[in-house]
Amino acid sequence: MTHWFHRNPLKATAPVSFNYYGVVTGPSASKICNDLRSSRARLLELFTDLNCNPEMMKNAADSYFSLLQGFINSLDESTQESKLRYIQNFKWTDTLQGQVPSAQQDAVFELISMGFNVALWYTKYASRLAGKENITEDEAKEVHRSLKIAAGIFKHLKESHTPKLITPAEKGRDLESRLIEAYVIQCQAEAQEVTIARAIELKHAPGLIAALAYETANFYQKADHTLSSLEPAYSAKWRKYLHLKMCFYTAYAYCYHGETLLASDKCGEAIRSLQEAEKLYAKAEALCKEYGETKGPGPTVKPSGHLFFRKLGNVVKNTLEKCQRENGFILNPNQKKK
Repeated sequence: MTHWFHRNPLKATAPVSFNYYGVVTGPSASKICNDLRSSRARLLELFTDLNCNPEMMKNAADSYFSLLQGFINSLDESTQESKLRYIQNFKWTDTLQGQVPSAQQDAVFELISMGFNVALWYTKYASRLAGKENITEDEAKEVHRSLKIAAGIFKHLKESHTPKLITPAEKGRDLESRLIEAYVIQCQAEAQEVTIARAIELKHAPGLIAALAYETANFYQKADHTLSSLEPAYSAKWRKYLHLKMCFYTAYAYCYHGETLLASDKCGEAIRSLQEAEKLYAKAEALCKEYGETKGPGPTVKPSGHLFFRKLGNVVKNTLEKCQRENGFILNPNQKKK
């Protein structure tokens, strides 16, 4: 089953030379600085390389971060920080606030910002793979794995590294805890979308699919609520996506709950559940249009024309018609139920 995911742009950064004349002496130290410069440049290149795969990304990220640790932690493995932590100024833009950069003279800021981009790369890789029309089972597993890795990176940055920043992130900036949490929840929700698609393909019980869909809708609602206090100018498009996915998967939940009710010969209740699914699907369709018209970071697309969206509309329509036909066969002592 093909998927569609909203993606914010990658963060951009200023070049860093790692040249410290008069501070760094000796060939070994110079080599480390050269390796830092080249490994950073390599990692940045891979972010936009469509041929990059998770193994290449992991190797490049591990190479750079292992060297960067020398600017953060003391080499004698004590609890003290490195004397080089504040020697270099780093500049990074934000995914939501355009090309206005944030700058901090702090290697921890660099670690978090670059790690943030690595996590974003995994989400973009998953999105490209999930958007294929004939996605295989192995590819679906790769999408799920990539989203889980991204969620884990975002969570680790939020819990283990952002508290160490000397200068806390400004409101609405990427490194603010609310934004990172929204990314974590979105990754969890999208990974569960893959689980739902697999459950449908394997013809699992409608009750299970309904429960998964309802939980997914709650994930999207939670992510949307996390962003509710941000400026609409740069969060509106992202929030439209979260809102439409919430409506979409709530419609999914009502649709498959209706199938469960139908299997229990509760045709009247099943029809009401499918009618609710119809309303929510129509609401999601309206939100798709609004998403396409909303300015802000993210792609300019029409989600309502995407296969993943149209497919649910057909399922709701066909299931409702089935419920209505079944209802027509059930007689009470006086008349046929309408």
